[in-house]
Amino acid sequence: MKIAFLGLGTMGFPMAANLVRAGYAVRAWNRSPAPVERLAALGAQAAATPAEAAADADVLISMLADDDATETSLLDAGALAALRPGAIHVNMATISVALALRLAGLHQARGVAYVAAPVLGRVNVAEAGQLNILAAGEEQALAAVQPLLDVLGQKTWRLGRQPEQANAAKLAMNFMIASAIGAMSEAVALVQGYGLDKAGFIELATSTAFAAPVYKGYGQAIADDRFEPAGFKLALGLKDVRLALEAGEQAHVPLSLASALRDLHIDGLAHGEGHLDWAALSRASARRAGQA
Repeated sequence: MKIAFLGLGTMGFPMAANLVRAGYAVRAWNRSPAPVERLAALGAQAAATPAEAAADADVLISMLADDDATETSLLDAGALAALRPGAIHVNMATISVALALRLAGLHQARGVAYVAAPVLGRVNVAEAGQLNILAAGEEQALAAVQPLLDVLGQKTWRLGRQPEQANAAKLAMNFMIASAIGAMSEAVALVQGYGLDKAGFIELATSTAFAAPVYKGYGQAIADDRFEPAGFKLALGLKDVRLALEAGEQAHVPLSLASALRDLHIDGLAHGEGHLDWAALSRASARRAGQA
């Protein structure tokens, strides 16, 4: 099976590397060449363009930053056009529902199967091949790529036959993560307003009622004021909250919490914190409470 891989960023590189280590033939492209060279050192082939990567591929996997990067690589740079009829494209990026619908139609017109498979997990989870994969698409295409997904993740959650269903689920999950970070940020500001130590409060919360990975991981970062290196940038969190709001509007579903979270994220970007980890959302709450 010949695999093309587009996007060797923070998440894409370890995912592609795991496929190479599993013995798959991978031809990879990335906007900057350094990650491609690193992957080539592991045994992958380097491609100069997205179209070159996709040519003759049985499966194209893309893990690109956002809608713009996805459209540019797949459509403007010709990756989709280079795929042969009968090939499968697995889009593992977090994109808008609107783009997912558009891509599904474009793939169908070319005779290329389209699977949406965004992931849950940070870099260390990707490196370990333990991602949770939210997948939707035609059953035959999902079955064909399942061995690849098994290399990348601990479980594939099959959510439906329409690719946009997986994207809606991923946006809903990221909205919940943003809500958890936002709630912790304001709760920490509250207890600090009464002279309590935030690290002790986070330990209390994550050892009792909120003993879950999202609260533990982001809570510890908030307690330690540890926002670099970013596992997931605050600016990308804003992108996902906006996409959730767009998806809600399209389905006539009000997301009032998401509107408040959007403004909190914008506060962070206005203070030059977009490059920091998502946990840096706590800084905006601290500023609003006069604690920063």
